[in-house]
Amino acid sequence: MVEPVNVAIIYYSSTGTVHTLAQAAVEGAEKAGAHVRLRKVAETAPPEAVNARPEWAQHLADTAEVAEAGHDDLEWADAVLFGTPTRFGNPASQLRAFIDTTGPLWFQGKLADKVYSAFTASNTAHGGQESTLLALANTFYHWGGIIVPPGYTDPIQFQSGNPYGTSHVTADGPPGEVALQAARHQARRVVDTTASLKAARTA
Repeated sequence: MVEPVNVAIIYYSSTGTVHTLAQAAVEGAEKAGAHVRLRKVAETAPPEAVNARPEWAQHLADTAEVAEAGHDDLEWADAVLFGTPTRFGNPASQLRAFIDTTGPLWFQGKLADKVYSAFTASNTAHGGQESTLLALANTFYHWGGIIVPPGYTDPIQFQSGNPYGTSHVTADGPPGEVALQAARHQARRVVDTTASLKAARTA
């Protein structure tokens, strides 16, 4: 009997879009039978920057109860989905700041052989979504991770259109059903792939 898959969904969100995608990923992973930890990374922006945008300050308050990601979450996980807004075609510095603390885990080989995937949002269409997801994949290569993208493995992918990972254009409003379904599918695919790997390793 193979143990259920442990999935950590680690994200940064300033105004709530990526948080909404992360919640959909949680739904998809849980429905696929995984144990899930939803974790945000620490906000590193100065309070004056946050408070200058009411929706940013509001989201920070609304998600105060979401636990912050730690190294133990990465160690515990069989698979990790990272979520981030795109910042000039790259992951947000808040997420990078967390990733940049993982050297000791990497050095001990504790990040290798896990499954990794990522999702994102940008303000405009094509606004760095693919490059942000590809930039995160660079880290997964260094970790010796197994990268599982959604590809075009479900009809929803032909509607969402991004084979690298779920993405959303925030100028269109909050994530709609297509983006949420894509996030659920991506998480399910990660769980199913990880479960197959886990079963093969225990066989």
